[in-house]
Amino acid sequence: MAQIIGLTGGIASGKSTISNMLGNLGFTIVDADIAARAVMEPGEQAYTRTIDAFGKGLLLHDGKINREKLGSIIFHDDGKRELLNSIVHPAIREKMSEWKEMAIAEGKHTIIYDVPLLYESKLTHLVSKVILIYVDEAIQLERLMARNNLTEVDAKARIASQLPLQEKVKLADAVIDNNDSLVSSRLQLEQLIEKWSMEP
Repeated sequence: MAQIIGLTGGIASGKSTISNMLGNLGFTIVDADIAARAVMEPGEQAYTRTIDAFGKGLLLHDGKINREKLGSIIFHDDGKRELLNSIVHPAIREKMSEWKEMAIAEGKHTIIYDVPLLYESKLTHLVSKVILIYVDEAIQLERLMARNNLTEVDAKARIASQLPLQEKVKLADAVIDNNDSLVSSRLQLEQLIEKWSMEP
């Protein structure tokens, strides 16, 4: 039976870096962000329902949804964020389940569920254990402002829309401290793989 391991963090905590390391080690990554993009492609049910809810002003000239515009609407409005989540989250879970079943059919032993909002979306029941990627708040803010070219106010709003990393630390089965170098993070990951007897 394949084991499903959750991988989560906070925005700009470096979770994608660790996810890539796991992928390079041969693990199957079922990525919620990729699933989120897939279900928002034109023709998908979640795409149609999002346009119905938020209007055609969201569309780019190629018919795709302007993710930045949608993001700026929902990050400052809890009601609209909840509305979008109610449309998108069930579709994402379905897509991820589909990919997981394909990996199991291929004989994979460990499948990594890469889910940024694992705790916020109450999806821990989908995984047997959780790895949390942790960084200090000051580093998180600095990385997010630099990565997304955001003002401090906008970056703080995005961080505040998630459960604080300090809270997530208490809930996780393992924590990788990503404040230091990539070498340090990789070493922590390799030790965890050995400890949990994870194989791809």
